[in-house]
Amino acid sequence: MNMNKEIEFKTFIDEDVYNKLINDFSLDNNVFAQTNHYFDTDDTKLLQEQTVLRIRQKGNNYKITKKTRAEVGAEETHIFISKEKAQDLLEHGFDASIIGLPYFVHKIAELTTYRVSTPYKNGTLFFDKSVYYGKVDYEIEYEVDEVNEGLKDFKQFLESYNIEYKESIRKSKRAFDNRK
Repeated sequence: MNMNKEIEFKTFIDEDVYNKLINDFSLDNNVFAQTNHYFDTDDTKLLQEQTVLRIRQKGNNYKITKKTRAEVGAEETHIFISKEKAQDLLEHGFDASIIGLPYFVHKIAELTTYRVSTPYKNGTLFFDKSVYYGKVDYEIEYEVDEVNEGLKDFKQFLESYNIEYKESIRKSKRAFDNRK
């Protein structure tokens, strides 16, 4: 099991801004798809606890991630799994004690993101196009190691592109709220 702390700043953007950023950073040929399969209990205990549990599929790589809120950012725990194991868990659900959660969970939603990334100052910028249940949205994420400097750099980036900050909702919540 791998663990890390995630500090990120996010804002929704529109399609025109997304396309301009992809073009300005010359990232047209660097877009990759990743699908997040979200899990919860029948009575949505994880959603209520503000914990995200997902299997992320990126190419032929799969990993289970538990994301919990921390005083700053989020704590993430990861387990890499095989394609066969992922398919079994997606189909049948699983005992989440393997990642430190006392529940049996099953797949409740999914979302595919078409993402590009680029280094920026002391972090990494991500430009995302997310597709889920007939919806499409766009956002910028900025991941950093230090919160204060990261926030300052994120605000400067938005100002430099005249991007109005629009609070972003977690991808897991967007997928869950719009599932059919």
